[in-house]
Amino acid sequence: MKKDNNKLFKYLKEYFTIYLPKQKNCSKHTLISCKQTWNMLLNYVNSSLNIKLESLKFEELNRQNILSFLDTMEIERNWSIATRNQRLACIRSFFKYIYTIEPTLVIYFNELKGIPLKKDINKSHTMEFMSIEAIKVLLQQPDTTTKMGIRDLFFMILMYDTAARDCEMLGMKLCDFNASTKTVYLMGKGSKPRVVPVTEDTVKHFQKYTSIYHSNSDGTQPMFYTIHQGQKTPMSDDNVARFVNKYGVKARNTFP
Repeated sequence: MKKDNNKLFKYLKEYFTIYLPKQKNCSKHTLISCKQTWNMLLNYVNSSLNIKLESLKFEELNRQNILSFLDTMEIERNWSIATRNQRLACIRSFFKYIYTIEPTLVIYFNELKGIPLKKDINKSHTMEFMSIEAIKVLLQQPDTTTKMGIRDLFFMILMYDTAARDCEMLGMKLCDFNASTKTVYLMGKGSKPRVVPVTEDTVKHFQKYTSIYHSNSDGTQPMFYTIHQGQKTPMSDDNVARFVNKYGVKARNTFP
């Protein structure tokens, strides 16, 4: 028993002083995180499982006890699922390290390997959105007594109404907006076209916008443009980012 215990803490010392910092070249942040994990685990084993650290054996860091530790920390420390999985990965990493030195210890790694990572919500597919009240406040920000304010307001209204991407908005031509059918032609990712309906209110903003910016334009010109050397060129996404961010900052002053 004492021999196992000596091995356990001997390997822990080598893991933190040699393997992680020198062989793996882990960052200071990773080292701190791993040390925190093992400090919490050993404190849990000692205080909650009533196992004295001086007599701790490899087999007492088993699947059941590690699961108990993870579940308890998730509740008591309000761990997120990502944090729980990261802590489990840190514990497994140690056991993977020791069996490369002493292959007979692989049985302990294999037992912990059977603990599944906890599934989290796939936030990469979760669409966040603004409330109607927030959209209203945002659309109140452009100064529609100016040409630029009229343009910016129409851009944001059309983008909201069609749910178009920035690149779809900037690739739009004047002829892509059909006021009579109240539809807009958009070219999406992968050159996939779609026709999207718009509201009567959006059509009115379109007519106001085009009376100022497209009074003498043909349908092939970009819907949203800037003037460079006397020529109309498609507006850049940096330009859009600037004015949308400006109105966002103003809106947050009244609607945090």
